[in-house]
Amino acid sequence: MTSRRAADTSGRSLAGPLIEVRDVTVRFGYGSQALDAVRNASIFVNANEAVGIVGESGSGKTTLARVVVDLVQPTRGEVLLDGVPVIRAGSGKGFPRADRWKVQMVFQDPYSSLNPRQRAWESVAEAIHVWQHVPARAAREQALVLLRSMGITEDQASRFPRALSGGQRQRVSVARALAPRPQALIADEPTSAIDQSAQAHLLNLLRRIQKERGLAVLFISHDLGVIRYLTSRVYVMRAGEIVESGPTERVFQQPEHPYTRLLLDSVPGRRVVRRTAVVVP
Repeated sequence: MTSRRAADTSGRSLAGPLIEVRDVTVRFGYGSQALDAVRNASIFVNANEAVGIVGESGSGKTTLARVVVDLVQPTRGEVLLDGVPVIRAGSGKGFPRADRWKVQMVFQDPYSSLNPRQRAWESVAEAIHVWQHVPARAAREQALVLLRSMGITEDQASRFPRALSGGQRQRVSVARALAPRPQALIADEPTSAIDQSAQAHLLNLLRRIQKERGLAVLFISHDLGVIRYLTSRVYVMRAGEIVESGPTERVFQQPEHPYTRLLLDSVPGRRVVRRTAVVVP
């Protein structure tokens, strides 16, 4: 794993964060029907760092993640990549195509995010071919190697998404997101659509990938246990706003905001929310 860059007391890299979201607001609708799904949110993710955003359903965390990858345009604010503005409200421009490979996303529902007409290896090979400019034959071989590292056999790689389990589909989605060799990975509730044993496998896989590749990773989840296991810093969102942030252990052990305490107290048997290894059954 690439060594972490030095950081100040806020956790911000002294060399500057890889991803920075500044004062972003996302408003849906107009007039009296307008709704701020995200309001004045600012976050940052350093290179080689795993950061979490946690909150209940409807808190705005997925909308904020989609802003980072240019799937939702902000009403106000901007997104910077390595200190350079790449998304800015009102500019009429989105993420430059030349930089899109740098930030990739793993979506909540792997079935809807994979092309049902492409075999697993084809989905991954296409991303390798497009973003790495690798010839088709070599892209197929690289795709199979990448899928094997995700625990997908060659037989499974030859199947269409409908013939794979939920956990297998999500691992194919992770492989496709890694195919462009991104600097950052956004994982939006990656375990919510798969069963418990597959969740454990995927969490261990994501943690290994983050460490081995030195990726900046932004994990979006309502599951406090997932966030505590995977991240070093966390943002807590409520009704579109960041209400608390800091080192994950500090926030979990000494929450300052009443909403954070409410989230922690709502976990059945709160003692299970701890930073321990996830074991695949």
